Amino acid sequence: MLNIQKTENTTFNELNDYVLRVKNELSATAAATCIIHHDRIVNEWYSGVHTESTGSRLVDEESQFHVASVRKTYLGLAISLALYEGKICSIDDDVADYLDDVDTVAVGNTTIRHLLTHTHGLGDLHHRLFLPGTDWKYNNVGVNLLIKIIQKLYHMPLSQLLEERVFTPMSFSHIGWRKEPNEKLVWLLNEQYNDNQGDEANLFVSTKELAYWGYLHLKKGAMHGQQIVPREVFEQATTIISPPDLEHQLPRNGFFWFVQDESRAMTELGDELPSGSFQSLGITGCACLVIPKYRTVAVRMYNQTGPNPAGYDYLEDIKTFGNLVNKYARDL
Repeated sequence: MLNIQKTENTTFNELNDYVLRVKNELSATAAATCIIHHDRIVNEWYSGVHTESTGSRLVDEESQFHVASVRKTYLGLAISLALYEGKICSIDDDVADYLDDVDTVAVGNTTIRHLLTHTHGLGDLHHRLFLPGTDWKYNNVGVNLLIKIIQKLYHMPLSQLLEERVFTPMSFSHIGWRKEPNEKLVWLLNEQYNDNQGDEANLFVSTKELAYWGYLHLKKGAMHGQQIVPREVFEQATTIISPPDLEHQLPRNGFFWFVQDESRAMTELGDELPSGSFQSLGITGCACLVIPKYRTVAVRMYNQTGPNPAGYDYLEDIKTFGNLVNKYARDL
């Protein structure tokens, strides 16, 4: 496990109070935050219980949350690794060059860049909503195709690749794709999964290990004098690769990360975050934010299961979270 010293700091009480208010607004039972600043944990906070069941476990540092779409950043790192190792020649290669069982008519002219940046335009594998590279639409079609590419290139599931290349070298022990519930998982209502191979949205991570995931990106893979994964892999993954002609209000992405260049209406990044900041958000409310300018990583965790309540704007919420983190990181 990473040996990051913890420093008690009451500076983040306002941020924790904000996260708590949103938890209650979303009717979530669990919430947590962890912030790393200048190589120290300056804020670690837990609230609530795993489920609404009587006697449910209190949330603590061993609680593993369902991080939903944050899992895409783990896939993004795998794709960046494949590019670095020459298994993928270019992100502008056609997807059909790597998969034999796709509808070439529907998927034609769709590149790996388009899949990574949600600009592929595929509604499903047999029809598209718009021409690739001309618009932005968030869905899992591109994710599923990239998972298949990783399986084919490395002859192993995504979960095994990450375990061998990242999780074991980093001594991560509170993370994984989980098929069955256990006492440490903040298990969502009526969840059912077929496997633990990385094919599905069933990645569970503790609050600190998600913060360490962001920290690994902040440090570009260099930990304790060792380069866990080549620096270039992280630089690729967190650099904007979106097609340049997208409309201004649309988000800009790296390898699934939302990356800040300037204020944009539809991005999930707070307007006050400096250029180069990057973030991922899942439908359960879990988020990981990295602000390289201030050497800061911030994570928040929820277990939202229901629809957004009336009057709640998820973009306003996540931008507010980012702006609050930025204010404290800037002033520390």
